[in-house]
Amino acid sequence: MRLKPTRQDGERWIIVIGGGFAGMKAALELANQPKVRVLLLDKNNHHLFQPLLYQVATAGLNPSDIAVPIRAQFSDAANVEVHLGKVKAVHLDEKYVVTENHEIEYDDLIIATGTQHNYFGHPEWEAFAPGLKTLEQATEIRRRVLSAFELAENTFDPALQKELLTFVVVGGGPTGVEMAGAIADIARTVLVKDFKHINPAQAHVVLVEAAPKIMNSFDEKLAERAKKDLEDMGVEVRTSSMVQNINAEGVQIGDQLIRARTVIWGAGVKAAPLQFIPEIPLDKAGRVKVNKDLSIPNYPNVFVVGDMASLEIAPGQFLPGLAPAAMQAGRHAAKNILRTMAGKAREDFVYNDKGQMATIGKHRAIAQAGRLKMTGFIAWLAWLFVHVFYLVTFRNRLSVMAQWAWSYTFSKRGARLITQREWKLST
Repeated sequence: MRLKPTRQDGERWIIVIGGGFAGMKAALELANQPKVRVLLLDKNNHHLFQPLLYQVATAGLNPSDIAVPIRAQFSDAANVEVHLGKVKAVHLDEKYVVTENHEIEYDDLIIATGTQHNYFGHPEWEAFAPGLKTLEQATEIRRRVLSAFELAENTFDPALQKELLTFVVVGGGPTGVEMAGAIADIARTVLVKDFKHINPAQAHVVLVEAAPKIMNSFDEKLAERAKKDLEDMGVEVRTSSMVQNINAEGVQIGDQLIRARTVIWGAGVKAAPLQFIPEIPLDKAGRVKVNKDLSIPNYPNVFVVGDMASLEIAPGQFLPGLAPAAMQAGRHAAKNILRTMAGKAREDFVYNDKGQMATIGKHRAIAQAGRLKMTGFIAWLAWLFVHVFYLVTFRNRLSVMAQWAWSYTFSKRGARLITQREWKLST
């Protein structure tokens, strides 16, 4: 069924696909604007603060701490509608999108569908090595991690116990480094006194990276510091190690099988699948090649933003898949629509690089912004305050973040209580 919007007094009907950082910022920019009607479509009914997903996966936070209902963000915006639904295709010439139940026409379209994990031609690996993009994946990883300790406690087979207490994280980017560090942390500081037959501190955490070094997007010295910090925490870091296979027994690297019952994938992403009719230019990762104003070539009323967009911002340098970049792009696309409506010239997108950071464990992190580089406790504090700042956009989330930060920073007992509460929900 084709749905045609009812326009009044020259209204523009704008569809925003995706309720992540880019889509939310675009919709918020268009909220309560005159002569604008907005339909925000997402396959989930919540907006997710993805940078802290690994904390849910390692029982540091509840799922509700980093997710907020999308509708709640637009309760005061009369011109914004939110609908649950997955968009399957976009008909560019006829200007309508196809969902699971409807075909919906638009005047302007902002696509912010994000990315999914890339298993490089081996989708069968996902069953044994889940990625970390959604709340469902985070809670599944948490279940596997916590259950591994429980099962190890209840077995008297040393070989099986060793497999259960071996955790392999594939991918040496920020997600992999944060996951490996968090697992090592909870094993050595949170769970260490909770078992009688096993010593959680002896858990073997292995971080596997195909490239010669981890954290390739960071300065070389910071990457080396991250590697040293992980090793100080007991993590085995394997670089120049290409994964050949993943199955129920573990991870195959060359002629060696690392026997592990818990494997986590963080090695690569690709654009979320979306059919364009007619087809449009994509890069190798499936991202849409966009103009400098973030529109699709030959379709000035269609914008692609966030992780879905491929935009060269400098020779050989492309827009990074970071939350600040996504938010800036979403806001810019919405402003360009408003400029066009006002009869003004559009502006090219200029990325304001706010740097990047990653936490490695309690009181350990690396951060860089231009020439500024930080490590250790100072970088960890910077990471903490940046995440508090962004979580303030979630209603009533500051108190939750402050409570977690206090427990994580100063109180081993508080951290243990959080983990024990999550344990009951996970096992």
